[in-house]
Amino acid sequence: MSEQARALFGPHPFAAEMSEDQVANLLPEYLAMSQAFPYLQAGSQRDLIFDAMKHNRDIARDVELTSVVANFICWDETGGYGQILQGGKAALPDILVTENFHSNLFRKDASQLLRRAIRPNYSAATKRYLHSLYAGLSSKDPLVRCAHMVAFELHAADMIQSLWTTLVKTFNARPDDLEYFRSHVGGEDPAEKYHGEMTSRLIGELVPPDCSARFWDEFHRAYRLSFQWCCDLLQIASLEGDDHPEIEHRGRCHCGSVKFYVQAPRELSAVRCNCSICQMSGFLHLLVPDNKVGIECGEEFLTEYQFNKNIARHTFCRVCGVKPFYRPRSNPAGFSVNIRCLDDRTIERITISEFDGEHWEQAFGSMHRGLESCNEHETLE
Repeated sequence: MSEQARALFGPHPFAAEMSEDQVANLLPEYLAMSQAFPYLQAGSQRDLIFDAMKHNRDIARDVELTSVVANFICWDETGGYGQILQGGKAALPDILVTENFHSNLFRKDASQLLRRAIRPNYSAATKRYLHSLYAGLSSKDPLVRCAHMVAFELHAADMIQSLWTTLVKTFNARPDDLEYFRSHVGGEDPAEKYHGEMTSRLIGELVPPDCSARFWDEFHRAYRLSFQWCCDLLQIASLEGDDHPEIEHRGRCHCGSVKFYVQAPRELSAVRCNCSICQMSGFLHLLVPDNKVGIECGEEFLTEYQFNKNIARHTFCRVCGVKPFYRPRSNPAGFSVNIRCLDDRTIERITISEFDGEHWEQAFGSMHRGLESCNEHETLE
């Protein structure tokens, strides 16, 4: 399964060459994930038992299976299993030595490399990832739950190995000096191997032959979730040397049912259009590629409206009627974001240019010719 995932997704993003500054931006995010994961994995069982209580029914075997594996993973992540291996039952009182939590071993390694103490950074990207991970780990659908457990552990092995190799190269460190990495994927008996084998055995117990296709779809979706989080962190870390670094702006519709984020500089270039729909709605355009926008929640509240050429896809919140973003006519694969829907606390300045949308074809042709030398030329309907 690991080989299949590598073939599908390619080399892990953490295998890329990084500067010390990029690593310094990435490690607090990773620490946040490492710190939160065992709590999320343990807490994922809460919804399952409350569901059984609500319906006054016995605990299903699929819940027993995923829970016993989850409990062991939490025990290991908080240092308990390692203590027993080293000292037997006599070492049980030492579980109170929380310095042996895996997240704290990572904190120690990271602080040693950076030569300063670090603390977890729960950025918007990391919080979104952890919320999505929890939703999968706590799903009432056993196939989804199993897929997220298996995908997380198999991805973790590749992620940790890739990051270990990169850190050693970036800081010219001795591999065995990094205890978190050595204990997880190093030596002759690495811990991650057992996590992967344990969760993978769940597949034979929980996935009927006639559901294998659906399971693999869920597995790929779950693996992509963790893989994409790593890509996002690397992209954010790589922007620190840019003259106009991008940050995450948060946005919402009026009622808050739809929440989203967009990657863009602190100083925004906006377009004001005088076409009929833009004038009536007061839309102020921020034009970005598809991969710069993500919906945090409320996608189910979006409804679509089209007119004229029926190319642009105008998306509105069906609760409050506000249009926070949409797919513009000239580039349906990109987005136009309504700057008026963004939290202005992350915006330093807005520069506004005018677009004659009332005479769209002529204005677009003129703008397109003026932007031929640029990399991006999204415009409006």
